Amino acid sequence: MPTKSWLVLLLTVLSLQAQAKESAADNYKAYCVQCHGLRGDGNGVNIRDMSVVPRDHTDVKSMSGRSDETLFKAIKEGGPAIDKSILMPPWGDTLSDEEIKDLVQHLRILCKCKFGS
Repeated sequence: MPTKSWLVLLLTVLSLQAQAKESAADNYKAYCVQCHGLRGDGNGVNIRDMSVVPRDHTDVKSMSGRSDETLFKAIKEGGPAIDKSILMPPWGDTLSDEEIKDLVQHLRILCKCKFGS
């Protein structure tokens, strides 16, 4: 049977983990802006060294043609998973499925669109 102090420690750690969960906007800033830019327009600081222009997440036509499932797969498994650039890294080992789903919704906010619109 666990001691009371062990349970308090466990609850504290779980609480800190919950607080540490990044918002989708924070994750976008941490993992995406270097290539996709602060505004999501594909003009990040890395663009000068890239052979493929990063996707413009503010482009309604382009983004509304991509399903949430496709965006999720691209983020989780990287560009090659959806027959796109190898320069898009897989983030599945860094971000949880829930964080990736939230990031997909953040992309929908950036493009002000939904799939098929």
